[in-house]
Parts: sequence; C-alpha cells; structure tokens
Amino acid sequence: MPASTVRRLLPLAALAAASALLLSACAGPASDGQNDAQGAADPNGELVWAIEGANLAAGHMDPQISQLDVSGMVQRQVLDSLVFQEADGSFSPWLATDWTVSEDGTTYTFRLRDDVTFHDGEPFDAAAVKANFDRIIDPDTVSAQAASMLGGDYYAGTEVLGEYEVAVSFTQPYAPFLQAASTAQLGFWSPKVLEEAGDQLKAGGPGINVGTGPFVLTEYTPDQELVYSRNDDYAWGPHGDDAAAFETLRVQILPEASVRAGVVGSGEADLASNIPPNQVATLPDDVEVEAIEYPGLPYSLFLNEKHGVFADEKVRQAFARAIDIDTAVEEIFYGQFPRAWSVLSASTPGYDAAVEGTWAFDQDVANTLLDEAGWTERGDDGIRMKDGERLTADWIAWTPVPDDRTALANVVQSDLAEVGFEITRDVLEPAAYNERYGPKTFDITDWGFSGVDADLLRNHLHSEGFQNASQVSNAEIDALLEEGLAAQQQADRDAAYQQVQEWNAAYTAIVPLYTPSLITAVGATVDGLTYDLYGRPLFYEATVTTP
Repeated sequence: MPASTVRRLLPLAALAAASALLLSACAGPASDGQNDAQGAADPNGELVWAIEGANLAAGHMDPQISQLDVSGMVQRQVLDSLVFQEADGSFSPWLATDWTVSEDGTTYTFRLRDDVTFHDGEPFDAAAVKANFDRIIDPDTVSAQAASMLGGDYYAGTEVLGEYEVAVSFTQPYAPFLQAASTAQLGFWSPKVLEEAGDQLKAGGPGINVGTGPFVLTEYTPDQELVYSRNDDYAWGPHGDDAAAFETLRVQILPEASVRAGVVGSGEADLASNIPPNQVATLPDDVEVEAIEYPGLPYSLFLNEKHGVFADEKVRQAFARAIDIDTAVEEIFYGQFPRAWSVLSASTPGYDAAVEGTWAFDQDVANTLLDEAGWTERGDDGIRMKDGERLTADWIAWTPVPDDRTALANVVQSDLAEVGFEITRDVLEPAAYNERYGPKTFDITDWGFSGVDADLLRNHLHSEGFQNASQVSNAEIDALLEEGLAAQQQADRDAAYQQVQEWNAAYTAIVPLYTPSLITAVGATVDGLTYDLYGRPLFYEATVTTP
C-alpha cells in the first residue's frame, strides 16, 4: 500500500461516474491545497520538475509540428492560447476576450486582448494569429497533428478584421475548433521568430521558442534540462493570472521512471511526472500523488490490414480474442489502470459503454476463427501454417519502451503463441521506426493518443487520416467521422462516434488495451498546482517553498 497520499482527479466532471478510477488506499487524507508546504512561499524560488522527455531533443520542441505529448506539456510555459478549456468542458476567455460562431458553424470570430506582448517585445494581435495559423497549415511546415486540429483541408483561412479582431474560417462546419484552439498545439510563437527563425523552432532554444506565456525559455541543454524564467510582465493568464509566484522553473529530463520517483522522494525535485504505478509505493508519505485519466485513444495495438495476415478480418478478430487483457492489465499496472474496450477512453465525450464486454478473452473462439481462416496446419513449434506460410505478424515499437509496456508486450506474444500465432517485435530508434512506419511495412504498431475531442478518431480511422496506421479505407466510416466533425449539437456528434466505436469493436482495426493516467508526484514544497484536462501540471497559481 503506498505511503504517499493519492488523489484521483476527473478531467470532465460530467463524466465522473463513467471515468472513475480508484487508486490504492492512502495513509491520510489529501490537503485542501496541493500540499501543506512548510514556511512561506519564496517569490525568488526555483521549482524543479522531473519529466521523462526522452525525445524532446529529436526535433520535438515545437508543438505546432511535434505529435509528442511532452512537446505541448513543456512548451505550455511559453505558449498561450485563444481560449481556456475548463474542467467541465466549457471554454473561458484567454488571449481572446470573446468570440462568436456563425450560424452555419464555418466561421469563428475572436476579439483579442490589446495588452499582450511576446517575450521579444513583439505585439500579440490579429496579424500574429494569422501568421501562426497560416504557418501551421502550410505544407512546408510539415505539421500533422496541429494542422489536423486546425481543420486540415477544411481550413479556409484567417482574416484580419482589425488590429485585435480576427476571423478563422472553414469550408464546412467545424465543431472541434474551440477545443483545438485551447491547446498548446495552436498556441502562438512570435511573428518575428516565425519570419527569421521558423525553421529552428523544432530544435528549439532560448530566443527561438518565444511566446507570450508566463515563463521565458532561458536555458536549454538537450537531453538534460530546460530552464524557464518568470515573465515579470505577464498579466493575462487564463483566469486573470499575473506573473508566476516563483522565479525559475527547472525542467529536468530523466527518462528512467525510478530516477524520477527517487528525486521527488528525496526532495531533489519538487514534482515529477509520468510516474508508473509500480513506483507509487516507493514514495515517502509527504509526497502527494495526482492521477488523471487520459482522455482520447487508450493505449492500443494497430493492425495493418494492407500488409500481411491482418487483411483477413477473422485473423484480426482472433488476435484480439486470444489476449487475456484483463489479467495482464490488472497485474502489470497494479489494478490502477482500467482495461480498455473502446477506441475512446471512458473520460472522453462520446464514449460508448455499449462496447464493454463485446470482445472478451476467449482462446477457444480465437482458435475457431483461425481454423475458419484456413490456418489449420501446425509447424514443429506449434505455430499455425497455411500453404507453407507461417502465421506471423511483426510488431514495431518506438523506443524508449517503459518496462510495464515491455511486460505487456511479452504477455501479448505469449497469449498469441498459445493459439499458434507468432508475434515478433522490433523496438526501434525513431529514424528506423519511421523507415518502417512511412511505407507501412509492418503488421502491428502501438501507441495511445490524448485528446479531449473525439475528432481525434478522424486521424486514426479516416481513409485520409494522418495516423491511420491500420490503413482503414471505409466510405461509411469516413462519412460518420465527417458527420461528427460537422454536427453542431454534441448529442449528434456523440451518436456518430458511438457508431464508429461499435464498428471497430467488431471489425478490429485497433485493439485497445488499457487507459493510462498521467501520474504526478508532488513534494511538500509545492502548493497551488493545477492541471489541464490531459493531467499536465499548470503553474499559474503554484507557489514553491525553498527549504
């Protein structure tokens, strides 16, 4: 039983019942604030934040280009957004004071604050919004996630209506835009940087990653640390927040989970993110643990139907039914992460509980499906054969792979071997991974994808989706995803996405395994820490006590 205090925070209050996840029992109740820090807050203090951050240095310092969660997590310190999404899913003013949406849902008009400046002194105005949005959508930028969030081919342009008024238009109704506009992916770089050093943003550094946010990036040592210094002029936080209550935010890049847990436990760091469940029990009793379930696509396996054996639906279905997901997830993640049934997590609007239990573990069913698919012969090692070919699938994974996911992969391989299905696994460095992923010369790959809006399924299951690793091409699914994109009523959007979830549960393009939480360990020196809907720490109201 962990000695540290554990609290479960729910990202969307309206979905609390559906998404509740009870973590281990704790030694005592959580404080009303973040922690009961001893002594007075130090306005000149330094807050040390330990993160995983292993691939930041590989060109992921620009959330407008990178698809890695860590890019948006760290660069939120310098990137502000037009609007802020509250815990209940509603939107509040931020850099925009107010906005209107046209009756046909194609144009969003924003009135902007007139008192915001970038760290380099450039003004934030309508021209800056246009420069950033046009840069994101420009094919030369090679943005995937941010460009999709900005509507992709549906983006019609941004028009400057006045110095502090801007209209963002789409070729059809585009319901997810406000949510997208609340993220760091659609945050704002200085127009001067875009003009003079835009091609350097993904490598990043002081004087390059220049935004309007509460902190200024002042030091960057790749693969080691980022140092952010307080923006003393900041006065436009999402809830009217002024400059930070501490001077320095030092972000230490520590890929090993045990090291991150160790430094926060020893007091060398004030907080640490991406703590795995097995490390929670190692933390001392003055460390509080916050666990926030990721909205979006659970950690899943993507079955490439256009490369090898997964062209056969029966083989895909057998693959999913042969894995004892419940037992594996329970044992590997200490009962702290729920087994996933759907391509949306239970904390995501539009989640369809009807798919739960519809494709439960049953190796007898898996064997029958493989027999029906013609894989009836067996080799000397028990692997099924057909026409002299082995039933095998190659799984590519992106390094680094956490120990718990390695253990889960071992279970998948072992369970599939029991029904005569061989799974080989290649853990690859990013460049080698992309050499296989680009031309889709693999059978299986894996990831989870955080996102508050179910439109993220368009990226993964639409025929033109940039993350369609399964290579699905289905006109009916395309139509449902486009319906969810355009519908103005949430109930209509939910109905479309629920049909997509039920289709996948049977068709088995994606095999969801579990829904992780972002677990953050917070030392007693920190108070007032808040979180966004993805579970990422926010420092607008945080204080730090220097021993």
